Amino acid sequence: MSEPTRRAGDDVPQPRLARRLLLVVLCSYVFIGLINLRLDNPGTWSRFWWPVVCMAVVFGLQLTHISADAPHWPVARKTASLTVQAVATYLPFIALHEIWGGMAGFLAGSFLLLIRQPLAWTYFTLTVASMFLFAAHYYHDSANWIAYYVVATMLLGLITFGMTRLAQLVEDLYAMRSELARLAVTQERLRFARDLHDLLGYSLSSITLKSELTYRLVQKQPERAQRELAEILEISRQALADVREVSSSYRQMSLAAEAASARSILEAAEIDTRVEISCGPLPPALDTVLATTLREGVTNMLRHSKVQRCIITATETDGRILLELANDGVADPSTEALARSGSGLGNLRTRLAAVGGTLTATTDAGPMFRLSVEVPRDPAA
Repeated sequence: MSEPTRRAGDDVPQPRLARRLLLVVLCSYVFIGLINLRLDNPGTWSRFWWPVVCMAVVFGLQLTHISADAPHWPVARKTASLTVQAVATYLPFIALHEIWGGMAGFLAGSFLLLIRQPLAWTYFTLTVASMFLFAAHYYHDSANWIAYYVVATMLLGLITFGMTRLAQLVEDLYAMRSELARLAVTQERLRFARDLHDLLGYSLSSITLKSELTYRLVQKQPERAQRELAEILEISRQALADVREVSSSYRQMSLAAEAASARSILEAAEIDTRVEISCGPLPPALDTVLATTLREGVTNMLRHSKVQRCIITATETDGRILLELANDGVADPSTEALARSGSGLGNLRTRLAAVGGTLTATTDAGPMFRLSVEVPRDPAA
């Protein structure tokens, strides 16, 4: 594969390849065990045949123990399988007085794979210690052979355990990559839907409001109606630009610019509006979140209230930014908060949680509906 078309995941071993490598390593140790048996029994096929049968049983059971579902077997099945493997492992030692290399390492590795810690390491240690006793009994005058059988058993057990876990890790990695890809697609869809709601909801509400105002002004104040039409055209163009930006990336917004736009829209609707933005320049991410909050708040206010007076403030105290949007015209104080708790405010809560902020919506005397947002200037802090 050429370098320009190489993907980031191409260097990661595939699960099937990892399993094949594990199988090759285990088969190689079985082959070494057969060679050791043949060297110890030249020309004696009767003594050579029985250990080979036991070795086949051990290897067959080992192939099942390295499967992905083996650790989840019932306890009874694990016990039966390990018992049969232990019998096939030690039978040549006890009955035939044959020491067949480090084949007991398969049993030691199976203990690590099928039994929970720390009991598994206890059985592993006992298996290695048993090989030391057998080797000391048959080769009491050769420390080299004793060390060989002990180290070979321990090494095969650790290799069996380690390579099996490695193969399972590769399989889990590939499964996780697929899940992450699916989650990334889902997150992108949610981002797109959230941004469309936040951006277009405000723009369409503004267009509707100004269109109704223009309809009333066409006969009485044609010049002002023309100015309103020009603003409607500008809002429509901006909405189109917003959709294009949302489809490619997250759109940066400004709280100050959004507050000025909100003032223009509300005053055009003959709503008494007071705007005070005194929090100073903000980090881009925080500026965007607060601007989005203000836009959604104004959209909800125009949709759900017969508003006549609106107050928008943004202040900073002890490193925390407080944005408040208050308006009158609440139709039913007992249900107003519930009416505004749809996907819009849900989206805002998600955005604010990402920067350590909180959102509250309450109705106080007047009645005045109050949307309050508090976020730290430095989200990392």
